[in-house]
Amino acid sequence: MAHSVQRPKLARWLAETNDVTQTFLSAGLIPGLINMAGGLPEPTTWPASDLSTLAAKAVSEHPGDTLAYGPLEGLPILRDLIAARFSAPGLSLTRENVLITTGGMQALDLIGKVLLDQGGLIAAQSPAYLGALDAWKPRHPTYRPMYLEREGFDPVAALRGAQFAYTVPNFSNPTGRLVGLEDRHQLVAAAEATGTWLVEDDPYGTLYYDGAPLPRMLTLSGKGDSTYEGPVVYLGTLSKELAPGFRIGWAIAAPEVIRALVTAKQGSDMCTSGLCQRIAHDAFAAGLTERILPNVLALYRLRRDALCAAMADHLHGLFDWEVPSGGMFVWATARDPELNTDVLLREALAHGVCITPSSVFDPEGRNRRSIRINFTLNDPDKLAEGVRRLAKATLAASAKAA
Repeated sequence: MAHSVQRPKLARWLAETNDVTQTFLSAGLIPGLINMAGGLPEPTTWPASDLSTLAAKAVSEHPGDTLAYGPLEGLPILRDLIAARFSAPGLSLTRENVLITTGGMQALDLIGKVLLDQGGLIAAQSPAYLGALDAWKPRHPTYRPMYLEREGFDPVAALRGAQFAYTVPNFSNPTGRLVGLEDRHQLVAAAEATGTWLVEDDPYGTLYYDGAPLPRMLTLSGKGDSTYEGPVVYLGTLSKELAPGFRIGWAIAAPEVIRALVTAKQGSDMCTSGLCQRIAHDAFAAGLTERILPNVLALYRLRRDALCAAMADHLHGLFDWEVPSGGMFVWATARDPELNTDVLLREALAHGVCITPSSVFDPEGRNRRSIRINFTLNDPDKLAEGVRRLAKATLAASAKAA
């Protein structure tokens, strides 16, 4: 007699994910595709020769740091360097304020584990970074969107009652917007007034193409020469500053937050790669990031301008957008209110170009009228051709929707 076999079940949250992410991540298999969807740096900017030399030296001279299990918090020399690098007048940081993470994404995952209860409320700058939404999805949070650029935005009302607020103030992913100085001051003041943690995610903070960098909210929340105890949890990464393959990131926060993050990390990966940490330390100490930055900025500024010029030529009647002053993305909103950019994604793939639709940056998936376009990966000719293909795809998608 045959017996029925019960299939084991997967966690329920997996059924809540969208298929758009999988679609554009697998789009690289399409021959001749121009990928303007991801947040990818230009590989030629990576100082491969310098890094190869640093790697060999790190292993030969520091085998204990590079080949053994390391401390959960990160190598002390790297934590000290990060603390010194981000200290400023009025902001005193020590290694007790610093945790080294396995990339910026691990930091976001750990934030969810230590600051967010099941079903808790997050006040999130909107639209919000897809990776953060994915990191916190298993905890089934609710979201209060923060539209910082809108007149009348009340940061105290936005943060009150939230377990934490999430922002990307320097050239937000996905919109590329820069949060102004006054808004930064107000967000810090609101965090202090409401007792809400303020997460400042800053992967693009070195990528200013126009104007001088604004002070970090971490810096604005400093209170003097004593060890930092403020409400800002600052997240950084080497992925855009040096190379993404290192998977080196960091969290800077009050010591109590760092201790909580360390506890969560213990159940995640035990320790971040010692080899990668040692290379990161030596690259910083040698001034490698400062040496390559001018060329990176010049290249990305050129590509931003090329993308926006092509958009002005081919998309001026189809989308509205602003030229970002830094970062990696242009955010464009369709003039046709009936255009569904999830549908546009599939039409664009059929035309040989990939963009990211706005629905994946909305926790509820309702925003389906905008797209994110990356300009750092492709050269000006490819960007121009990608925009031409996108224009044709947009007209085709609009015609089908009519």
